This record gives sequence, structure tokens and C-alpha cells, in this order.
Amino acid sequence: MSQGTQNLVEGNPSYAANFTQGDLALPPAQKYVVLTCMDARIDPTRAFNIPLGAAHVIRNAGASARDGFRSLVISQQLLGTVEVLVVKHTGCGMLTFTNAAAKDVVKKNKGDEALKEVEDLDFLPFPDLEDAVKEDVEWLKGKKLEEGVTISGWVYEVETGKARKVV
Repeated sequence: MSQGTQNLVEGNPSYAANFTQGDLALPPAQKYVVLTCMDARIDPTRAFNIPLGAAHVIRNAGASARDGFRSLVISQQLLGTVEVLVVKHTGCGMLTFTNAAAKDVVKKNKGDEALKEVEDLDFLPFPDLEDAVKEDVEWLKGKKLEEGVTISGWVYEVETGKARKVV
């Protein structure tokens, strides 16, 4: 059994035995969404003080607004959120490569056929953390669907656990 499957199989019964919040409403009670990175060093509910049922948390590589836009639209238009917190982080893997380098790795690991599957893919890497936060916030603010939505950008420091506002 893989480690992920083992964690789920062994941990879920005790979680479920003590679970008492099955009656929470579908829309997030505090009407906001956090877009953050999928990095395993980030525990968004604890680090950003998000109670169960309060907010949506969207995670993807690099906390990319472009990658998360579909989920943001659903969160806002179908489930009523009115605020977006974009939270990128220090030590992000997206700072460490380019599109060309990622495609080279795919080719090396999986061959030419797999490379064809990602040849038009933008992995959305970025060379500067704070600039990337600002760019994603500005990109979102430029969308018609985001009018009337409060959008802010943050950096979470994986080394200290602190979050600081960038924009």
C-alpha cells in the first residue's frame, strides 16, 4: 500500500469518528477564497486561520491566478465569494526552472511522445516572487469577472510561518 493510501485508510476513521460539522453550508461562510501553492510545507487552514466552512482554498503549483481562474469563477459566481487572497511563498519550486527546462525534464523522463503532450503547455514559472504576486493580482483585477471583488497579494514565508502583504 502506498504511503498516501495508508495515511488515508489509517487516519480517516478516527477523523470521521469525531466529525461533527457535516451540516455546514456549501457556500463558504466568510465569503472569501485563498489561492495558494500546492507546496506540502503550507497548511493553509492553520497558517491563515481558516475555520472549516469559512473559505475556499484553491491550490496549484505556484499559486497561479491563471491556473486557478476556473475555480475562482466557480467560487465567486456560483458560491458567492467576494474576496481573493493570492498567497505565494518563499522557496517556491516555480522560481527554479523555465518552461524549456521543464519540457527537457519531461523528454528525459518520459520520451518524445510525452513531450508532445506538454509542448504547448505553459508551466507558469516565475523568476521573482514579489513581482509574480503583483502580476497575478493585476491580472485578476483586469478581468471583468473580478469587478467588485477585493483582491490582495501575499507572501508566506515557509521558514518562519509568517505572511506579509505585498499588494
